[in-house]
Amino acid sequence: MLLETLSNASGVSGYEGDIRSIIKEVIEKYVDDIIIDKMGNVIAHKKGNGTKVIIDAHMDEVGFIITGYNEDGTLRFYPLGKINSKVPPAKVVFIGENKITGVIGIKPIHLQSKEEKGRSMSYSEYCIDIGSNSKDETKEVVRLGDYAVFDTKFGDFGRGLVKGKAFDDRIGCCILAEILKEDFQCDIYGVFNVQEEVGERGAYISSFTVKPDIGIVLEGTVCADMPNIPKYKRGTEIGNGPAISIMDESSLFSSQIFADIIKVANEKSIPYQLRRSVTGGNDGGAIHMSGEGAKVATISVPCRYIHSSVSVASLEDYQNTCKLVIEYIRTLG
Repeated sequence: MLLETLSNASGVSGYEGDIRSIIKEVIEKYVDDIIIDKMGNVIAHKKGNGTKVIIDAHMDEVGFIITGYNEDGTLRFYPLGKINSKVPPAKVVFIGENKITGVIGIKPIHLQSKEEKGRSMSYSEYCIDIGSNSKDETKEVVRLGDYAVFDTKFGDFGRGLVKGKAFDDRIGCCILAEILKEDFQCDIYGVFNVQEEVGERGAYISSFTVKPDIGIVLEGTVCADMPNIPKYKRGTEIGNGPAISIMDESSLFSSQIFADIIKVANEKSIPYQLRRSVTGGNDGGAIHMSGEGAKVATISVPCRYIHSSVSVASLEDYQNTCKLVIEYIRTLG
């Protein structure tokens, strides 16, 4: 399964090379040409007529970058993308291309002061322990600027669910790869962007290059269907189908496209839900503001525990998102 391969691979912002290689190999026989631009975005073109459409997913995941050495051989680090500082302690990570194993260390609870126990720790109070005895020993195997990712492995989880890391947005990349296998009348650019988690940087470049009429963003989005969260605060819920966004912090999505997508879902009996949260943002903000602008929409797969060491998603939601996007694009001439 492509999602398993991509979830287990490493590709934090700025270090998407492994993901790019996997995706290029999967899609190249289904598209007319592929461009890898200077930023590292993959722009795959399926030639058609009329409406020019970008279908977008980002390759990068949240993770960490190594910023310094401590005298005892442990490492200082900083997040790449938004990871709540409560998430990292005691997690196992892989560092760099050689996948050096590390454990994110924190002062034990029984040694913390009353003040420390009452607040969230900061990244400056953590370290990554690789089992080294000295700074010099660590320098032999880890370089400043190396990335680190959680070591979570993909797997089945309950009935019809899967768990793994980086579903934001490897799940979108998988949907886009499936879409590119289909034939359409309109002019399709499947764009796998870099550096979304640090400010949609890749999308600004690729969308300026393509200059689309429409941009469809595929995402793994926040899901909060947990027992301690009231229903009205649950932005999306697993099992209720793809989530269609109205707006977020970076975009006010096209009401016309929004209505057309819902019409297709109803006509094809594809379950869907409205994303009831406006927090966060994605590549849509870059796409609709680049060049002369474009109409944009976002369709997402709900993912529990997003931007942490593990996410959970429904395979049925994934499949229905594929169906909905394919059927909508077929309406575009």
